[in-house]
Amino acid sequence: MTDIQKLITGFKRFHENYFGGDQELFGQLKQGQNPGAMVIACSDSRVDPAILLDCQPGDLFMVRNVGNLVPPYERGAGLHGVSTALEFGVCVLGVEHLIVLGHSRCGGVRALMQGIPEGEQGEFIFGWVNIAARAKERVLAELPNATPERQCSACEEASILVSLENLLTFPWIRSRVEQGSLVLHGWYFDIDTGELVAYDPAQGSFKPLA
Repeated sequence: MTDIQKLITGFKRFHENYFGGDQELFGQLKQGQNPGAMVIACSDSRVDPAILLDCQPGDLFMVRNVGNLVPPYERGAGLHGVSTALEFGVCVLGVEHLIVLGHSRCGGVRALMQGIPEGEQGEFIFGWVNIAARAKERVLAELPNATPERQCSACEEASILVSLENLLTFPWIRSRVEQGSLVLHGWYFDIDTGELVAYDPAQGSFKPLA
């Protein structure tokens, strides 16, 4: 079966499940969306938030990009894709939870830590992952003698914290967090073990979530 045929067959199953005999869910969704949570996740094909969290259509408002990164708030010229999605999710949809979902073996973090292999240089990758440059700096300062694999793993977690910090530079996110109407979460999925952990600010570390 070719890849495209796999997708078409998958759509047929989706159509049968949601547009077959019981159309209640999409009967509701056609009136509009009302997700309670927004997820900022990596574009990595192995880490689909809806699958990982066993969600139905309409449960999550999502942004996916290389490295699950959030740039700091800035105004002015430019095309602000992540910022636009944040504004829509927070200010228009009124999500109550905002989750930054990172994962192990992230190619974006590896590019940040180790550079892009010669012959694979592109126009945009390094400039984008450099959003998390201070995560790299923290890891190299704290784990200067660790293996490259350990440093990458530590940076995957540290970059989640950078994204959480950057979220608070958006005034309409910070105000909602301070008012208690929006909660920020930092989650990390380990592809090797299947474990999902969450950042605990009180402990300053990631703890098992489930």
